[in-house]
Amino acid sequence: MRGTLEASHKIRVLIVDDSAIVRKLLSERLSAAPDIEVVGTAPDPYVARDKIVELKPHVLTLDIEMPRMDGITFLRKLMRYYPLPVIVVSSMTPKGSQLALDALELGAMEVLPKPGSSYSVQELGDLLASKIRAAAAAGPYRKLPSTAEDSSSLPPLGALRFTTDKIIAIGASTGGTEAIKQILAEMPAQAPGTLVVQHMPPRFTSAFADRLDRLCRIQVREARDGESVGAGKALIAPGNLHLVLVRSGAKYVARTKAGPRVHYQRPSVDVLFHSVADQAGPNAVGILLTGMGSDGARGLLAIRQAGGRTIAQDERTCVVFGMPKEAIQLGAAERILPLPRIASEALSMVSTPLRMEQEQENIHHGQLSHLNP
Repeated sequence: MRGTLEASHKIRVLIVDDSAIVRKLLSERLSAAPDIEVVGTAPDPYVARDKIVELKPHVLTLDIEMPRMDGITFLRKLMRYYPLPVIVVSSMTPKGSQLALDALELGAMEVLPKPGSSYSVQELGDLLASKIRAAAAAGPYRKLPSTAEDSSSLPPLGALRFTTDKIIAIGASTGGTEAIKQILAEMPAQAPGTLVVQHMPPRFTSAFADRLDRLCRIQVREARDGESVGAGKALIAPGNLHLVLVRSGAKYVARTKAGPRVHYQRPSVDVLFHSVADQAGPNAVGILLTGMGSDGARGLLAIRQAGGRTIAQDERTCVVFGMPKEAIQLGAAERILPLPRIASEALSMVSTPLRMEQEQENIHHGQLSHLNP
């Protein structure tokens, strides 16, 4: 069955890129992984089409800007007629970043930069291998359910008394761009100040924020160091920088900073969530969405331990049920919800913070329950 990986077999990968050098580098790095087999390469979508039918890969890596047919057009056709897990490996240009976001909307599971300023060949090879494993396990792209376009499902604008001392923090990785878009598109114009970490390289985050800004009633932009965090605004962590929340008197400020990668990521969801737990505590709602790995799980627990409210996306609506699963196992998630319910529940939670001592008791019992056989 296409896109389904049998446990006893290696993950079959087809590399599609017009650069012979990139095809060679990626082939060499991925072939070093014992569980991955590069079954072929293709310089353009026309060659790729024939090799997909012949070689039946489990996962495709895809360049965007190629001769004869661009990667976006090919991806659209592929997802319609022969859906496969696809990871985009794109040059890091402003034009390319917009096209990469198009690819994510069409069904690509990840967007990674080609070797260069952000990643060395070895770093990219290791990261790509981990993304390929997640993609193979997830199988072909599943369109996430969406209610964002249905205005009748949006919370009424006057339903909550929004204040600047309320914070929503969102973290996501694989599959997160579409999930974040749905949540932010459902937010009313004066929704609480929102901070977002999506695992994404530099430049892509700026284009991602610009696109969300055009779709949402709240203002969405890439975070700038020292920028105020308040009602009606969502700030996206810049690629390659951590995003943290800082309290300044009665106001909140976003700070961006360098620093070591956490869970191999910069920006890291855990870095954001721990700062939100420390600075906002019971005034915060933490949301952990689809993604591989464990980044954000302990940070979500910290928010809950500080008296904040917490949500994890459920397995059914996740592209990859990694990060939410880790959080749930830690007892960090107060609510486990399908994607279409998360925005409305977060808005409800903002207006009804729990008492810290009640939450501490809930967490204690939740963690003990995981010790049972």
